[in-house]
Amino acid sequence: MKRLIVPALAGFLLSMGLVCTGHAVEILRWERLPLAVPLVVGQERVIFIDRNVRIGLPESIRSHLRVQSAGGAIYLRASEPIPPSRLQLQDVNSGVLILLDIAAEPAKAGQPALEPVRIVAGDGTSSPAKALAGTVTSEDEPRDTASAAARRATPVPVVLTRYAAQNLYAPLRTVEAVAGIGRVNPRRDLALHTLLPTLPVRAQALAAWRLEDQWVTAVKLTNTSARHLVLDPRALQGDFVAATFQHAALGPAGQSADTTVVYLVTRGHGLAESLLPKVAPIDAAVNLPAAAAAGQAEGGGARNEK
Repeated sequence: MKRLIVPALAGFLLSMGLVCTGHAVEILRWERLPLAVPLVVGQERVIFIDRNVRIGLPESIRSHLRVQSAGGAIYLRASEPIPPSRLQLQDVNSGVLILLDIAAEPAKAGQPALEPVRIVAGDGTSSPAKALAGTVTSEDEPRDTASAAARRATPVPVVLTRYAAQNLYAPLRTVEAVAGIGRVNPRRDLALHTLLPTLPVRAQALAAWRLEDQWVTAVKLTNTSARHLVLDPRALQGDFVAATFQHAALGPAGQSADTTVVYLVTRGHGLAESLLPKVAPIDAAVNLPAAAAAGQAEGGGARNEK
């Protein structure tokens, strides 16, 4: 693993955006080997990656390490000493992983503040986007999504469903990278009462992804009854390209098998626009002729007088 310390006052590097004012920046090149990022207890260390990433960390250090992410930067701050541990950074768009080996030690007297870190590609380029994209495009390679779609052998609904299932149920390191997939934020308050109206289940949108003109939304289903439920895609109400249940049945409420996920693929828009409208209670008087409605009202009044 190669490291390079960049002086903060180097004007050329400042113009390249590699230096923060008042600090040096440690350049770490990703060459598929874990990158060492030491921490000091009580000091925050910034990692510039310039990509939208998802951060995975061991459960044993969650209470000792504050992790925040914003605008392509990751902020790490340890509140207690942390033994050598590994973090996983996953590009939300491509699925590519970068591994960080961290360890936090108590601060020593006179120890300088930790410098920020910038992660770049290991091929000599300073583009973090290429570092995480997994591929480097040349001038001769096609870049439009139409060409990529023409080369795709697997149907888009299958690709989306498989990617969503891996993200929810598989370890991060096993998620297959798919070029062009982007994370979409589903509405947390989305009402899903009409999705499976014939079954006693509670539905909640968990996550969504998009590839080309199609979306996949992962919806959690929880059995609210005391009986065993068999899940049938034909019971789903809405405009869907494809629907796949993670499990074929649900156990009674309160058991470990009372919850599963259904993956709903839509075209041209997200899940909210594909749901059926909620049916209002039927008022028979609305469809009656005016005379009949008046007569019915009079008859009701006469009965009330009696």
